Amino acid sequence: MSRHTTPLNPTRRGFGALALGTLAAAGTASALGSSAAQAAPAASAAPAAPTADGPQPTPHTQQAYDPITSDFHARWTRADARQIMRTQNDTSVARGENSMPESITMPEIPRDFPIMTDEVWVWDTWSLTDEYSNQMSYKGWDVIFSLVAPRDIPFDERHWSARIGYFTRPSSAEPDEAWTYGGYLFEDETSLSNTEWSGSARLLQGNKVRVFYTATTFGEKRPGTDGKPAVLATVLGKIKATKKGVSFSDFGEHVEIAEPDGTWYQTQEQNQYFSFRDPFTFEDPATPGITFMLFEGCGAGVPGTAETDATAEDLGYVDGDPFAETVDEVNAKGVQWQRGNIGLAWADSKDLTSWTMLPPILTAYGVNDQTERPQMIIEDGKYFLFTISHQFTYAADLRGPDGVYGFVGDGIRSDFQPLNSSGVVLGSPVDLNLPADAPESPTEGQNPRQFQAYSHYIQPGGLVQSFIDNVEGRRGGTLSPTVKVDVDGATATSAVDYSFGDDGLGPYAYLPTNKRKGGVGHYK
Repeated sequence: MSRHTTPLNPTRRGFGALALGTLAAAGTASALGSSAAQAAPAASAAPAAPTADGPQPTPHTQQAYDPITSDFHARWTRADARQIMRTQNDTSVARGENSMPESITMPEIPRDFPIMTDEVWVWDTWSLTDEYSNQMSYKGWDVIFSLVAPRDIPFDERHWSARIGYFTRPSSAEPDEAWTYGGYLFEDETSLSNTEWSGSARLLQGNKVRVFYTATTFGEKRPGTDGKPAVLATVLGKIKATKKGVSFSDFGEHVEIAEPDGTWYQTQEQNQYFSFRDPFTFEDPATPGITFMLFEGCGAGVPGTAETDATAEDLGYVDGDPFAETVDEVNAKGVQWQRGNIGLAWADSKDLTSWTMLPPILTAYGVNDQTERPQMIIEDGKYFLFTISHQFTYAADLRGPDGVYGFVGDGIRSDFQPLNSSGVVLGSPVDLNLPADAPESPTEGQNPRQFQAYSHYIQPGGLVQSFIDNVEGRRGGTLSPTVKVDVDGATATSAVDYSFGDDGLGPYAYLPTNKRKGGVGHYK
C-alpha cells in the first residue's frame, strides 16, 4: 500500500495527517571526536563486501558556494544511498543479527535501562548553546531542553501532546548524575499552537534566552492561534540561576518566523505528509554578523506531478555505470513521495525575529522523505552537516538504519560529500537484509534493538545523545547512553569510538557543557 493512502504512523512525525487529527585539517582526525513508500524489499541479493558489484557513489567536490546569493544545493543521491547495501551490509549474518559494521553501529543499550523521570516521556533533546553551538553552563548549572508529554498517555500518542520541557543539574555533577526535571518551559496556552515540537535555544547577552521551536496544530486549533499546521517560531525570555536551581520567566510575544512557501518547501496543500520543522540557528565565522538557520523541509510540488519526478542529478550515477537505474524506472517506483531536504534562512533583523528564506542546501529527492533535526558543526575550516532519518522513510529499493547521517563541505552551502560514501554515521543495530519496519510494529525475528535510539543530537567533541525508543519491546521515552563518534573531514569518514565509556556506551543523558557563562563551577 502506498504511503499517500496509508494512515500516517505517529512515529514518522509527518505534519499533514497528524494535524488533520489522525571536521578536520588534512590528515588529522577532527575534534568532533578526537511510493510510493511500500516497505523496502529484502536486500538478500545485495552484495556486502566493499568491492562487491554495485554502483559507484556520486562524485562530490565539497566546493563551497555563497550561502545567500547562490541557489546551488548538494544532492544525497540514490547512488550515494545505495552504498549502504553495497559497502556497509553483510548478507551472511544470521537472521536478525546486526548486519552493519561496528564502525557505524551504536552499541547495544541494555533492556534494564533507567528512566530520567516517571512524570513525562522524554524524546528530542538539545542544549542551551551560544551562537557557535558551544553548550553553555549558566552560573554553575547545565540546562537541556526536551520534548515531553505526560507519561500516563501511550508512548506512541506523545506527539499530539508534545511540549518543551527542561532539565537542569550542577555543572560540577559527575557524568552519570541525574538531571532534575523543571517542568514546561512556556506557560500553558502561550505558544503559537496547541503542540510544540523541536528547535534550539540560544543564550544571549546577560540573562536573555531566545528559543526557536516548531509550532504545530492538531485537531481543533487553540483559541487565539492561527491554527497553522506547521510554522517555525521564536520567543525571548529570561533565565535565572540561584544556589537552588534554574528557572525561566518573562517570555514575550511568540513570533512566527517561517512557514513553507510552496516554491522551495512543500506545503500541506501540496502534500498532507509534508515536513517543516526543527529550526537550528548558528553563526559562521566566514560571514561574521549573520545568523543562519537550518530546518527540515520537503521539496515543493504535488507528488505524482512532473515537478516531483526524480532527475538524473538526483540519481547521481556516474556515466556508463552498469548498475545505474534509469530515471523512468525510478519514477515508476513512486519516489515522488520521498522529497526530504534541509532548508536555509538568514536573519535580516538583529533581534532574530525576521528571516529571509533561501533555497535548500541539501536534497534527498527520490531517496528519503525525512531529514530531521539538521545541525551544522564548523571546525577547522570544514562544515559538517548532520541529520537523522528512519529506515521506513527511504524510497523504494533503498535501505538504511534509523540513525545519524552526515556530510562534509567547505561552507554552509557546499557540494556536501556524504561521510563514509553513503552518509551513514551512526545507526541502531539492524539486519538490513530484512524489510524496513516501524518502532511500534517490528518484524518478528528482526534485531530487537533496531529502534533502540533516535533523534540524535551532535555535541562538541563528537558526543552523540539520543532518546530510547524500543529495546527488546520495552518502550523508552528517556535519554540514551551517550556515544562518541570520531570524524575526519579530510577523508570524509567517521567511526564509533569504542574506547569511550563502557565499550562505546557512555553515561546516560550525558550532555556536558563546554563553555561557561557567569558564576563559578566546574565544566567538563
